[in-house]
Amino acid sequence: MVQVTIDLLLQIAGIVVGSWLVAEVVIRVTARALRSVGASPYLTRSIRDGLTIVWIIFAVSGTLLVTGVASEFSFLTVSGIVGLTVSLALQSTLSNVIAGLLLLTDRVIRIGDVISFSSVKGTVVRIGLRSTWLKTESGEIVVTSNSNLASGPFVNYSAAQRLERRLRA
Repeated sequence: MVQVTIDLLLQIAGIVVGSWLVAEVVIRVTARALRSVGASPYLTRSIRDGLTIVWIIFAVSGTLLVTGVASEFSFLTVSGIVGLTVSLALQSTLSNVIAGLLLLTDRVIRIGDVISFSSVKGTVVRIGLRSTWLKTESGEIVVTSNSNLASGPFVNYSAAQRLERRLRA
């Protein structure tokens, strides 16, 4: 009985520590990649927090499987239902996050660029996970969703040379 308990504790510790090491490597690589594309510290911190939550869910799920509290079949069923529910509930948010990441990685816009879209012209002052903020010539702040910005045509007035170099490469 004591040996079984020790083995179980070692398995739980292995799952938690092993998944933590993998998560830490993924978080650091992701943060480094985001900094290299010019992402804001707020965006980097938000993605880091999201990856930490994913690690916690993975560690708890692995622990429940090892202890036998959750059978594999019921765990897969419940996790599938939870995943479907979360993806449907967060569909527009995930769309905005993915569009924001694509805008950052493609380097189509940067902070300080002057852009116009949908009859709005302004300077990009913030690129977040879900939205981009523009300051108009009159001083107003316009907040638009990243999916709206990425899907619609917009003109980047201040990045013509930078983008032309990227197109030639």
